[in-house]
Amino acid sequence: MKNVMARRLVIVLVSMGLLLGAVVAWNHIKAHFIAQFMAKNASMPQTVSTAVVRYSSWQPHLASVGSLRAVHGVEVSPQVAGMVVSVDFKSGSYAHAGQALIHLNDAPEVAQLRSLQATAHYDWLTYQRDVSQYKAQAIGKAVLDAATANWKSAEAQKAAEAALIAELTIRAPFNGRLGITTVNPGQYLQAGASVVTLESLDPIYVDFKLPQVDLSRVRVGQTVHVTTSAFPGSVFTGRVTSIDSEVDPSTRNFEAEATIANSQRRLTPGMFVDTAVESGAPRRYLTLPQTAISYNPYGDTVFVVKHGATSAPDPTVQQVFVTLGPTRRDQVAVLKGLSAGEQIVTSGAMKLKNGTPISISSGGQPHGNSAAAQDR
Repeated sequence: MKNVMARRLVIVLVSMGLLLGAVVAWNHIKAHFIAQFMAKNASMPQTVSTAVVRYSSWQPHLASVGSLRAVHGVEVSPQVAGMVVSVDFKSGSYAHAGQALIHLNDAPEVAQLRSLQATAHYDWLTYQRDVSQYKAQAIGKAVLDAATANWKSAEAQKAAEAALIAELTIRAPFNGRLGITTVNPGQYLQAGASVVTLESLDPIYVDFKLPQVDLSRVRVGQTVHVTTSAFPGSVFTGRVTSIDSEVDPSTRNFEAEATIANSQRRLTPGMFVDTAVESGAPRRYLTLPQTAISYNPYGDTVFVVKHGATSAPDPTVQQVFVTLGPTRRDQVAVLKGLSAGEQIVTSGAMKLKNGTPISISSGGQPHGNSAAAQDR
């Protein structure tokens, strides 16, 4: 019995040893294959695009939102009431100063003018006769004075009627673009009724507001850049022409006015625009595309490309913390963390970590448009 129990114990111990050895061997084999797999994946270079950090000269700006306003803009309306005889313009057309826009019925006034012209001519003839008779001492001075008064009164009435007839032709007071009209021939217009809008478009005003802290940085004559979503990529340039004399007590903002050249008449009154007032001397910043930045709660980072020994097949990357400055469209200024000439990853950073080998793509790199950019 003792021999049987001993053999059984030996068999159990040998079986447990074999099982334990098999488990240990399997774990070693699994770890070996996992290490090989990870090493193979780690050695695969990740394709990224890169850019070189360089210095750029940026003009500081005071950014604001503005609204366009015509230098001259009116609602054209008649001074006297009357019936429309003809509409002599097309909606949206360009009008010149003095151009006839609408004719009102002036037939009664023309008839009255002819009567007054006849009366004025008769009084002039009477005056001429009385002058001759006065020189011959055939009449007294009082008769000549009465004839003179009658003649001048008739001339004044004739001029007043001619002015009334002129008011029945509605004319453009200045050069500008006409709006849309709903007036039609045969329609009766009251005095002061709106006929059509007329606005001068070149140049054009832009009104914008800035906080009072910037009051000392704005002065008449400073350059202003204007952009609008209606014309992406276009920049309209002008100068500050006026600064309001007071600060709004409810918002603590002050209003400024700039005049913008608009020779192509693309800008129209009432448009919403972004304004940027040049303020101060240009400053030099290290700049890079915003796509290169990884924004994190613990700090903003970028991946810097590291080129190792010439025998290394691929460059690697190293993550560094940076301190950012103002932005300008798709470019951002870097105040700390990078040096000029360093190569940084601009796209593909999500799949990177320290030491990851990379393959640099030959595709185009993002770049900023400094012409219309604004500090933010």
